[in-house]
Amino acid sequence: MAEKRNIFLIGPMGAGKGTIGRQLAQQLNMEFFDSDQEIERRTGADLGWVFDVEGEDGFRDREEKVINELIEKQGIVLATGAGSIKVRETRNRLSARGIVVYLETTIEKQLVRMHRDKKRSFSKVEALPREIIETFSHECNLLYKEIADISIRTDEQSTKVIINKIINMLESI
Repeated sequence: MAEKRNIFLIGPMGAGKGTIGRQLAQQLNMEFFDSDQEIERRTGADLGWVFDVEGEDGFRDREEKVINELIEKQGIVLATGAGSIKVRETRNRLSARGIVVYLETTIEKQLVRMHRDKKRSFSKVEALPREIIETFSHECNLLYKEIADISIRTDEQSTKVIINKIINMLESI
């Protein structure tokens, strides 16, 4: 990639956006941001608390502002919050400002990864019933596919393999 274009990672919780994004940015010598971590940094509180206090609409407004600010930068890799694509304006801006990479995963893998991740911002994530994750998946999977320039499954591949595949796909765009 002669010109460093923004790369935006989208997908559900547990797809690997943060892990893959951090290492992808390092490999491409780009700056990495995670919209969820940025919200936590700015509010001084974890996402679960912000979500509980502000509700989903308030949280999405805050998330949209953070993402809009971050995507104005040039040459970044951004891991977006799982539900950020619910807002049409956010989807449109992501599509217009960079290459959107959809990290796909199964509900089973999401459950395993979310249970294993002790640093997950949503402290109650282990308590999320499978039905809630399935509903979220049903609501969001079509939106992810709608704006993705690249889609890649993260289930049975190492982070290194996924990053190499993304880099190869980016070079062909």
